[in-house]
Amino acid sequence: MGELLKFYASKPNLRFLNKAAETLERGGLIIYPTDTVYALGCLSNNLRGLQLLASIKEVKLEKAPFSFFIRDFNDLSRYVKPLDNATFKLLKRCLPGPYTFILPCLKLQKPFEKRKSIGIRMAQHPILEALMDLIKVPLITTSLHDQDAILDYTTDPNVIYERWQSNIDLMLEDGFGGNIPSSVVDLCGSSPKVIRKGKGDLDMLQ
Repeated sequence: MGELLKFYASKPNLRFLNKAAETLERGGLIIYPTDTVYALGCLSNNLRGLQLLASIKEVKLEKAPFSFFIRDFNDLSRYVKPLDNATFKLLKRCLPGPYTFILPCLKLQKPFEKRKSIGIRMAQHPILEALMDLIKVPLITTSLHDQDAILDYTTDPNVIYERWQSNIDLMLEDGFGGNIPSSVVDLCGSSPKVIRKGKGDLDMLQ
């Protein structure tokens, strides 16, 4: 059964965050708040966690629609191909923020070595930002969809924990989450292509 660690007023707690980082480094799977909805994730070099995430999404790991949470633009250059000026300026306008940008990627480690592109996110949430400073590789993330036929995302952290506690190692709780996911924008072509309209302001793409 996964442990629940409660934060208050989105204020980072270093002891809790160190425990979350240690859990991730040991190959654990955690739930955490983001600037959109609660998410589930593990480190990008954690094969066990990645396989479990793929199983949850019911897709093959190599094709799983996971995003990479990275720390900053220095991290970005380690995973995506060089950007032209227009794309770089667009990213600087929007990140950190509630967007997932699909970008052409450099050669990645297994099990992502066949990918030509990846989804990139940068946190705009104080707890997640603080956690990112404590880990050495990107956090592979996926949104927690609700099992309800009407609701897309659960906002109540108690309901989330009750549903997922047997599948995770740790949950970082920061009150009610959002119910609108990130906007997903494909930047692999000649112009931005909106794949999913979410929380991010699409006027920022102009």
